[in-house]
Parts: sequence; C-alpha cells; structure tokens
Amino acid sequence: MWDYTEKVLEHFYNPLNQGALEDPKEEGIAVVYGEVGSISCGDALRLHLKIEVDSDKILDSRFQTFGCTSAIASSSALTEIVKGLTLDEALNISNKDIAEFLGGLPEAKMHCSVMGQEALEAAIYKYRGIEVEVHEEDEGALVCSCFGISDSKIRRVIIENNLTTAEEVTNYVKAGGGCGSCLVDIEDIIAAVQEEKAAMPSKLAAEIESAQAQGRTLTTVQKINLIQQVLNEEVRPVLIADGGDVELYDVEGDTVKVVLKGACGSCSSSTATLKIAIEARLQERISPNIVVEAV
Repeated sequence: MWDYTEKVLEHFYNPLNQGALEDPKEEGIAVVYGEVGSISCGDALRLHLKIEVDSDKILDSRFQTFGCTSAIASSSALTEIVKGLTLDEALNISNKDIAEFLGGLPEAKMHCSVMGQEALEAAIYKYRGIEVEVHEEDEGALVCSCFGISDSKIRRVIIENNLTTAEEVTNYVKAGGGCGSCLVDIEDIIAAVQEEKAAMPSKLAAEIESAQAQGRTLTTVQKINLIQQVLNEEVRPVLIADGGDVELYDVEGDTVKVVLKGACGSCSSSTATLKIAIEARLQERISPNIVVEAV
C-alpha cells in the first residue's frame, strides 16, 4: 500500500474542479484543453483552462482523468495551482511544484505529477497555436517504445529533478517500466547528463579566463548567461534537494536580484541561503564584487 499524505488523500476522496468547461459565451474569454497519456498506458488526463484573452490570465480550470489515487490528486491540485496565473506564469510550474502542493508523492508515483505538468503545457501550446506534436519534447529519438518516451523527454526529467538512476526515471515518466529493454539506454542518458554537468564548471572557468586574458570585462549578456549557468548547474540542485529553489530576476551591474521559492522563500534562514549558497558561489565563479539580493 502506498504511503500517501493527508493532502493527497483529501484531493483523491474530494477532488476539486472535476469535469469539463463549456464553450464560453462571454466575449474575450476562451476555453482550451490539453490532453496527455492514454488508457492503454494506465493514465490519461485532459486539463481544461478558461482564459481571459486580453490578460492571458487563467480564470478557471477543470480536469478529467483516468488513473490512480496520485493521478486524481495531482490533477485536482493542479487546477487549484493555476487559477489566477497568467499563461507565462503557469508554464513555470514544474511537476515538483505539484508534488510539493500535495505534501509529496510516493517516488513510484511521481509520473502523475509529470503528467499534470505536460497536460498544462499541452493546453497552453494548443491555445497559442503551437502543435504539441512538434514541440521539442517529441523531437528526440524514441527510447521507450512501451510508453512512447523520447530521449529528449528523459533528459529533461533527469535534469529538472536531478535523477541519477534508471529506476528514478521509471518513477517519473514510466520509461523502462514495460519490457525493460530500454533500461541500458536510459542509463546511458543519465551518464551523459552527469558528464555534461561535471564539465560545466570547467567551461565556465575557461570563458572567464579567456575574457581576463584578453583584458576585457564580461559583457552584460555574458554575465547574465554565466550567472544563469551557475544558478542552474550548481545552486538550484542543492536548493531543490531541500525543497527550495531560486529564480534569476534581474542583473544590475554587480547586483544580482533573485526570487527565492519553495522552502527557501519561507525559511527563517533565507538570508544565509542568499549569502552562503548563492552569493558566495557567484563570487567564487564569476566576480568577487557580486552582491545578491532577494526581491
């Protein structure tokens, strides 16, 4: 039996916003849905969004799902999370945000939160006239034929969730959970991602050293790119492991403005996070003059 949190069970036994949204009769209002999964694979989700056209704001959301306790709870949670957000803000929602909203999901059920994130993206892309079939997630080579999972999708879930084993990948996207013939390929993708991560600090140092050797300072664009690189590759994985996260907001000279999210945003030691986990790392990697501020 799975160890579900009280909030997961609450959204399972009393799911919110079930059903479909009818075509709107009001001017300036649009309704769209995104669909992922299939009954043959065990889970399917259709997510409906009601959108205010002028502001791109999500006014309402409903869901129809075929799946387990975690699938229903994740879908119910997602409909609550997205209400009031703009489409761009909604696109920043990750599967981890859905899981955290529910107080966590069993590791083997994380694919349900991934399904929610993908249905949300599918709905927004559909509204914006972007064919999901040609979205970059589907452009990669097919790795798992049992569940139709591409290498690009596997790479994304590995990077976003800091996965290190084929078993974890199976938990998040089901790849490898069928016949198992793709497990070696999944392990190869994990190894390639880890090699790329290991090489990032040396690439970063090389770019900075090159600029110094030529007697030039980093351009604003170079500095922003390097800051974003350090945050993504060295800072965020550490914060995410503790339930937090950080997002680059702006760069003004040597002042780096960030948004602390998740556990970091409400933590009493957020100042220490800014100075030790973020500012010190940016000073070490890029410039000793960098100062980090939260907004």
